[in-house]
Formats: sequence, structure tokens, C-alpha cells
Amino acid sequence: MRQRIGILILSIFCFLNLNAQTEQPSDSIFTEFLKEYGIPVTNNNDVKLLPNGREKFEDLFAHMRKAKHHIHLEYFNFRNDSIAKAVFELLAEKVKEGVEVRALFDAFGNWSNNKPLKKKHIQAIHDLGIEIVKFDPIRFPYINHAMHRDHRKIVIIDGIIGYTGGMNIADYYINGLPKIGNWYDMHMRIEGSAVKYLQEIFLNTWNRETKQHIGGPKYYPDPIQIDKNIQKPIAIVDRWPKRTPKAIRDTYKEAILSAKHNVRIINPYFLPTKSIRKALHKAMKKGVKVEIMIPLKSDIPFTPEASFYVVNKLRKKGAEIYLFNEGFHHTKTMTIDDHFCTVGSANLNSRSLRYDYETNAFIMNEDVTHQLDSLFFKDMSRSTKLTKEGWKNRSGWKKFVGWFGHLLTPFL
Repeated sequence: MRQRIGILILSIFCFLNLNAQTEQPSDSIFTEFLKEYGIPVTNNNDVKLLPNGREKFEDLFAHMRKAKHHIHLEYFNFRNDSIAKAVFELLAEKVKEGVEVRALFDAFGNWSNNKPLKKKHIQAIHDLGIEIVKFDPIRFPYINHAMHRDHRKIVIIDGIIGYTGGMNIADYYINGLPKIGNWYDMHMRIEGSAVKYLQEIFLNTWNRETKQHIGGPKYYPDPIQIDKNIQKPIAIVDRWPKRTPKAIRDTYKEAILSAKHNVRIINPYFLPTKSIRKALHKAMKKGVKVEIMIPLKSDIPFTPEASFYVVNKLRKKGAEIYLFNEGFHHTKTMTIDDHFCTVGSANLNSRSLRYDYETNAFIMNEDVTHQLDSLFFKDMSRSTKLTKEGWKNRSGWKKFVGWFGHLLTPFL
């Protein structure tokens, strides 16, 4: 009898040990999903995170100065301020050197910022030799243009260097704004094979808007070859409303579901769709630690109260919620299990996940993920953890506004 019990215990131990050894890590599970979904994953890449406006613009300006053939820019808006002025002055210099410059900006994004490019500014930019185009100009009937806006933030230089992330062209990424204080955000520079997918996104959009036919080998040169010791697998995930409407939503959902240990999210307008909320609930049920950071202040009124209502519901399910209180955190990042992460333009709200044009890079690399996690931990010290008592202390009016706002989640 003892011998049988001993054999049974040994068999169970061997089974559990074998199961632990064969269990796939989250990045492998997610990579398989991407391939099945039809999203290419390229290995020959390097990444530099740009965690603030000063680093982003210094890096971008340095590489634009080296451009030989073309510079392509696609932004939600170019705010008519000191940074935009410096950008267009540099681009004008590159035009004189024979570099092709194309700039695309969203009509609503331009209209909605407090320093828009007006007709005279756009004409002046044209006169410098820069091709600048407004994405989906707003014309009567205006409602036709409300839904699908170009929220991307992309730059491609000579087809070999690419940028994406959460920052537009504006000086408040460096100087902040009076009402909300310092502006925190994240951008990234990519070199390698993934750049061609950013180029495809830009040229597809540009050609549709302009009816031009820009393309060919000179826009898709051989990528920079990255040392194998530092290569970082990357998937560029793009949401084009009528082509890949669920791409960002599905990749976020599957990334969360692949998690074994932890999920860390920073997002400024946190009003996730039902599928993302379900994925977070499932992750917590299987023991995954979910940590979410949102800003106390926002550049958009009303949204914070709705976000607080949603994150409090998640807190009750076990999520740890951090309210960033040293300015406005406009960062859009997520890390999974210390294994992989995403940086991009997509907010976790319906506008980004159901309506707008968006681009995110998913990076399957522990070093980059660690860098983002380190920033998360640093910002925890500048945040207030949401507790049961903290929620109770909120005024009845704010709670009502949050409840009402969450009802509008499908449209925000």
C-alpha cells in the first residue's frame, strides 16, 4: 500500500513538474496569436524609448537633420507653437537639400487644439516646399466627419527610421500647461525591419487622401541590420476603421489574457470597452496582478470622473489603482509579465478602439519592458492609491458624474 502511495505521489510530482516546464510564457502565447491574426512579427529591430517631450524632440530633430531622401509625418495635430515652428523650419531646410517632405494632420485634431494651424499658416508651410495635407477636412454636413479621425503619431525618415507613440507636435510636452501642470508621455524610435510597416501605414493614408501614387523601392530600402544580441521582436498593430477595425482591441485583449503574473497599464482616458474589461476580470480571476495608473487631472473635462468610476469597479475585483497627481499622464503603455509591452497612440476608450485610426507597437523584449516597468514604479511614488475609503470620500456629485459618464463609454 505504501509503495502504491509513493508511486502515486511521484507520478503527480512528475506531472506537475512536466506541466511547469512545458507551460508557454506569455510572450510566446501572444506571438502565436499575432501570427494567427495575420500581424507580422519582425525580429531585426532596435528600440529607443523617449519618455518625455524633450527627449522625443531632440532625438527626432537629430535624425531629421540626417535625412537624405524623404521625411514623412502623420500626426493628430501640429499645434501652432514654438515646437511646430522649429519643426517646419528644419523641414524647409531639408526641402532645400532635395529631401521630399510630406506632412499629414487630422482636421478635427487641428480644430480641437487651442492653437490650430490656420489657412495662412498652412499656405506659408506650402510655400516652403513642404507638402502638407489635412486628413478628412470637416465640411457640411459636419456629423459625417465626427467618427473616424486620424489619431496616429508617426514619423518615417528615409524608410529606415520610424517613430510612434503618444506625442503630437506641441511645446506643452516640454513646458506643460497652466491648468494641468507638467505633461508626461511616451514615444519611441524604431530602427530595423518594423519600419516598413509604419511606412505602409503612412503611404496608404497619404495616397488615399491626396489621390497620389507615392511608393516603390526608394521608399522601402533594405532595413538597418541590428546586431543579433540586441534584436527586439516587434509587431506594428494598426487600426484602419474599415480594414482592421478590431485590431487594437483584439491585441490588447489577447495580451491581457496571455498574462501569467502581472499586467501594468498607464492610460489617460481609461474607459475600456467590454471586451477589455472582461479580459482584465479573467486575468484577475486566475491570480494575475493588475495595476492601472490614470491621471487625476486631464485636458478633457468630464472624462476623469467617468474613468474613476470604471477603475473603482476594477478595484473591487482586485485591481490596484494609482491616481497620478503630479500633472497629466498622457502615456499609453502596457506591460505583461516582465516579458513584453506596448507603446502607441491608442487610448483604452471607444474612440481609439472602435472609431479612430491608431497605431501601436508591441515589443517582445524584457529589457524594454523593464524600462517601462521602472517608469511605472517611479510614478507610483507620485500617485495616490485608490482605496475603499478614498472612494467613499469622493463627493456625491462626482460619483454621479462618473456613473453618468460611464454610461456613455461606447461613445467616449
